[in-house]
Amino acid sequence: MKRVVLFLLTNLAVILVLGVVVNVLGLNTFLQGGNLNLSLLLGFAFVFGMGGSFISLLLSKWIAKSSTGAQVIEQPRNAAEQWLVETVRRQASQAGIVTPKVAIYQAPEPNAFATGPNRNNALVAVSSGLLQAMERDEVEAVLGHEVSHVANGDMVTLTLIQGVINTFVIFVSRIVGHIVDRALAGDSEDEYRGPGIGFWITSMVTELCLGILASVIVMWFSRQREFRADAGGASLAGRQKMIAALQRLQQLSEPSQLPKELAAFGVSGRRGLVKLLMSHPPLEDRIAALREQG
Repeated sequence: MKRVVLFLLTNLAVILVLGVVVNVLGLNTFLQGGNLNLSLLLGFAFVFGMGGSFISLLLSKWIAKSSTGAQVIEQPRNAAEQWLVETVRRQASQAGIVTPKVAIYQAPEPNAFATGPNRNNALVAVSSGLLQAMERDEVEAVLGHEVSHVANGDMVTLTLIQGVINTFVIFVSRIVGHIVDRALAGDSEDEYRGPGIGFWITSMVTELCLGILASVIVMWFSRQREFRADAGGASLAGRQKMIAALQRLQQLSEPSQLPKELAAFGVSGRRGLVKLLMSHPPLEDRIAALREQG
């Protein structure tokens, strides 16, 4: 319940901030007088599309820690925490990045994720379930996978892709809404004052439909990113260790369910009913790809 409330409040705050921005810039007047100003509409779509994505990126570490209850290891309290910090530090040095913060969150299911606004200001977190279910060699490979996400700049790349697609969806949906609203109103150019109910309903429906189609594109990029992170993990920890870690995930009955905003950056992902909307490739495909590299 806490995660849901936090997610809703965070998104509401982002919408309010962006709403103030478009009002100050006058971008919300793209339909003033019933005429569609494409330049203002593009600015409106850009602010909400790219702005929302980048604010979420900037807040990603705070959102991750708040939503999962992850505790950053400031001073290792035991040998296990010391090993985690040292392993991430060594891998980060190999990858040529600033060492990410390392955190542990309490969850019985095995998972890990990486997040942060850039490759030199990141967080790598593992669940307590992962530490209990995996051997050290397997955990090392998982950490290498997450460090590779950071080194590859995956958080920023996916944010850019999502922002561009969001901008396109908002822009096109308002144009479609305007066209339908004009057709339903049946008024002449001089009489049309819109927007009417047709604009709002059509825009929302179009945005929903385009959003689903856009998710297919985003998830495709996410799956390619997973293969690349697996290869990076194999490079940092060893190919056999990476394969063993993925095989271990196959053996475990219930993969972890991360909060929605972190799911794309976790090490394991559940196979969805629709393969096109999966953020992660099937584990067997990832294992096969690593074996082919040998």
